[in-house]
Amino acid sequence: MLIVIWELAYRIGVGVLGIWKPYTFPSPFSVFTTLVELIGDNTLGIAIAASLKRIAAGYFISVVIGMAMGLVIVRFKYLDENLSAIILGLQTLPSICWLPFAILWYGLNESAIIFVIAVGSTFAVTIAIESGIKNVNPLYVRAARTMGASGLKAYWNVIIPAALPGVISGLKQGWSFAWRALMAGEMMSATKGLGQVLMVGRDLADISQVMAVMVVIIVLGLAVDKLAFGRLEANVRQKWGLDRA
Repeated sequence: MLIVIWELAYRIGVGVLGIWKPYTFPSPFSVFTTLVELIGDNTLGIAIAASLKRIAAGYFISVVIGMAMGLVIVRFKYLDENLSAIILGLQTLPSICWLPFAILWYGLNESAIIFVIAVGSTFAVTIAIESGIKNVNPLYVRAARTMGASGLKAYWNVIIPAALPGVISGLKQGWSFAWRALMAGEMMSATKGLGQVLMVGRDLADISQVMAVMVVIIVLGLAVDKLAFGRLEANVRQKWGLDRA
């Protein structure tokens, strides 16, 4: 239905009313043709492989650092009171703001892009861990203490498992921020990747190529959400009895 609406908008806006030029508003057919060409010459395959490699490394770093920061902040009240607002403020910064630091510290290379990805999603993961643990039902904690669990044992066996639904939602959000950071980094400095292919389309005024890359990014995002986060979230919700009958 969306494709039909898109085609109608193209035919009316470009062909009938002349509101847009063909090079500013592509048709679904031209985007599909460009997509086939990018697949045929392996440009898209190389770009996807390069982008997935970068985002996997950057996101893994952000999850490790974000989880550690979140657990430490929740554990110590002083850090919670003084760092939570700062972390929230840093999270609101667009990922591209970190690009000058990355270039100055690492140069125009893979490390700079991975740094931007990691910084772009670390604070989202930290906030998710902090929020998920704080929203755990206090009855679970009291019950654990009654049965003799305290300290790290209570965290590992009760608090963290109870916080998993909220944590997984935060990890999904962190993944989306990582994608945005990846595009920002690749559009500025990468030689290979989806961001670079998108920028080539912009430089050549090829709006069909730009739209084709956007479609690929959406498909990859949905695929990861369904295959990884979706299944994990479904398993956790089923285990905790949160699924609707």
